[in-house]
Amino acid sequence: MTLVASKPAAPWPWLRSYPPGVDWRAELRPRPLYGLLDEAAARYGPKSCIDFLDRRWSFAEIKELSDRFARGLLDLGLKPGDRVGLFLPNCPYFVIAYFGILKAGGVVVNFNPLYAEREIEHQLQDSGTTVMVTMGLEGLVAKLRPQFERSPLRRIIVCSLPKALPFAKRLLAPIAMARQLARTGNDVHFIRFEDVTDNDGKVTLPDIDPGTTLALLQYTGGTTGVAKGAALSHANVDINAQQVTLWFSGHPQAALRSLGILPLFHAFAMTCVMNWSLSTGAEMVLVPRFQPEALLKLIEKKRPTAFCAVPTLFTALMNTPGIDRYDLSSIEMIVSGGAPLPMEVRQDFERRTGAHIVEGYGLSECSPVTCVNPPAGARMGSIGLPIPGTICEIVSLDDRKTVLPPGETGELTFTGPQVMRGYWNRPDATADTIMDGRLHTGDVGRIDQDGYVFITDRLKEMIIASGFKIYPRNVEEAIYTHPAVKDCAVIGVGDPYRGQTVKAVIALKTGAALTTEALCEFLKDKLSPIEMPKIVEFRAELPKTAIGKIQKKVLIEEERAKAALQTEKNP
Repeated sequence: MTLVASKPAAPWPWLRSYPPGVDWRAELRPRPLYGLLDEAAARYGPKSCIDFLDRRWSFAEIKELSDRFARGLLDLGLKPGDRVGLFLPNCPYFVIAYFGILKAGGVVVNFNPLYAEREIEHQLQDSGTTVMVTMGLEGLVAKLRPQFERSPLRRIIVCSLPKALPFAKRLLAPIAMARQLARTGNDVHFIRFEDVTDNDGKVTLPDIDPGTTLALLQYTGGTTGVAKGAALSHANVDINAQQVTLWFSGHPQAALRSLGILPLFHAFAMTCVMNWSLSTGAEMVLVPRFQPEALLKLIEKKRPTAFCAVPTLFTALMNTPGIDRYDLSSIEMIVSGGAPLPMEVRQDFERRTGAHIVEGYGLSECSPVTCVNPPAGARMGSIGLPIPGTICEIVSLDDRKTVLPPGETGELTFTGPQVMRGYWNRPDATADTIMDGRLHTGDVGRIDQDGYVFITDRLKEMIIASGFKIYPRNVEEAIYTHPAVKDCAVIGVGDPYRGQTVKAVIALKTGAALTTEALCEFLKDKLSPIEMPKIVEFRAELPKTAIGKIQKKVLIEEERAKAALQTEKNP
């Protein structure tokens, strides 16, 4: 079966701007997603697939371990369609477990290790995840232990950080990291990664239909509300890797070494770092934690040629003292996504590296990439052109059906083989998002005469900080658990570093007292650091409608007015 765009190509304006050698109507053949790793191992075998803290793992080694992991899961009783969670930082175990789960016929569920316990519980309950894979660090394991009593979770596979290190570091790590390592003892809920993979790796690959069999639940807020699982098929994710590979096929030097600083549990990194690297044979330099100076040293030492990041990361690097001492010239290709990239940051980073930054756009519901600027011919302020097989249409904000001509503003919609099958167990939310075959993004924008897509506003309330999506309702629910809070509204406000930041506007109960410091201390175990309000404003009352509904629109307009006034004072 070959998947291509189902509509005729003639009217699409982006065809006149397509980069040479890239065919928008290229054949995109669906296959089981685990074939991506198996084909990479067959082609690149002994070549280094992953560099993790100076230890290298070959393509053949990663494939063998993924086979053994699959066999181990089956021995534990995994059935086709069972959900297995990944609660991991960037490390080889992520890649091994991801493809091992798929080879065993399971469905991968990505969890953010920064999640608070109640967020983990929600996702476990919603997805029905029974097995979790995590690193043997107390900071991670401590969040999972309570879930045995609260959720379907029954087993945790524990991966050893020391055993993933080079020999010399492996010997010292148990001593140097003694306080950080988790102690699981003889708890029957826990099983070691080494025990799961202690087998011959012989596994009969599942017979699946790539177009309908689920590979991944990628949790997202969608267009509204709490996190929902975007149900992505094998074909959705694999074809998106094919689309990205086609898009950058004219730049083979970029496919030497890819810097993996973005977390692989995020759809952007999953496709543009992990799956793209496997597709092209690039070595992934996986970095488990972002530290600006350490990352600059790593770039100089490891000489990566491809670098995917969010605007916050670029800003942090530019603000690192002594950045001019580091040689960043190895980088051939830079892709920015997750949020708009400020022009000043772009120009500064391009000047220091000599490489051009191309901006793109995606969403979890699209596996995630839909638009990217051409490596040569990027248009400032644009999210680029629709990638092969992808249709972007602007529809009227009034009826959400009428397709508007180039130049007119409306809601961005996408059609293509990477579009999700729907939200997990949420037919209502699916029907609100996929209409007439189009996926509605909730973003407002336009397409120009040359096919470049521009985003001008957001319909949704979701806050995007440092490339991460934050759901105001989730933060509000946590704040409302404080006994002093009467009313609360959470909004996003402009932030030069994070793109947006979280502001909470709060009205207290009569006679109650609360400070920003006390509130943040109260929220520590309820919100992840990225969700924590950075600005808190206390008011006697919040603006409300006649029926008592809080008017967030008023608060947002107030913030826009403040920003405009500040710009006038400091042009």
